[in-house]
Amino acid sequence: MTGPQRRQQLIEVGRRLFAEKGFEGTSVEEIAATAGVSKPVLYEHFGGKEGLYAVVVDREIQALLGQMTEALQPAGHARALLEAAAMALLDYIDNSTDGFRILVRDSPPGQSTGSFASLISDIATQVEHILAAEFRRRRLDPKTAPLYAQMLVGMVAIPGGWWLDSRRMKKEDVAAHLVNLAWNGLSGMEAKPTLRSRVGRG
Repeated sequence: MTGPQRRQQLIEVGRRLFAEKGFEGTSVEEIAATAGVSKPVLYEHFGGKEGLYAVVVDREIQALLGQMTEALQPAGHARALLEAAAMALLDYIDNSTDGFRILVRDSPPGQSTGSFASLISDIATQVEHILAAEFRRRRLDPKTAPLYAQMLVGMVAIPGGWWLDSRRMKKEDVAAHLVNLAWNGLSGMEAKPTLRSRVGRG
C-alpha cells in the first residue's frame, strides 16, 4: 500500500474497533494486528492510539456537522427546518452507526474535544439562529435561543441512540414524533416560564 492508503486502512480499522470496544478496550496491538502491520507503522502515521482516535473522531464530527449544516440552510418554514434537522441526525445514526457509537462514548482522558457533549454543543450552535428568528416572530426572548437549541438537539440525539438499538419504529416515524413534541411544545411556550410547583417556597 502507499502511505495514504495505509493511513486510510488504519483509520477504518480503528473506527471499527473503537465502535465495538471503546477507546480503553482497544489496544495498539489489536489495531496493528487487525490491519496486518507492525506497531511502529501505527506510531509512524498517528503517534499512537490517541492520535488515531482523534483523527477518527474529527472525521465523524465533520461528517455529522456537514450533514446538519446542509439540512439547516434557511429555506421555508421553521417546522420544515426542524424536520430536516431531525432527519439529518437520524440519517447519520443510520448510515454511520460505528461513528455514532464512537461519538456517544466518553472521550479518552485528557482529550478536551470530541466528546458527545461538545458535539451536541457544536450542532446546537447551528440551530440557534433559526430559533432566535422564530422567537422574535413569536415575541419571545431571543437571548434564550441557545439554551433551547441545546435542548432540541439533545432531544433528538438521545432518542436516536435508543432507536439505533431497538429499531422498533421507522426512522421517519421517530423524526415525526420528535418534531411533534418539539414543535407543539414550541407553539405553546410561555414568554416567561416558571416552575409552578415551587411558587411561594423559600
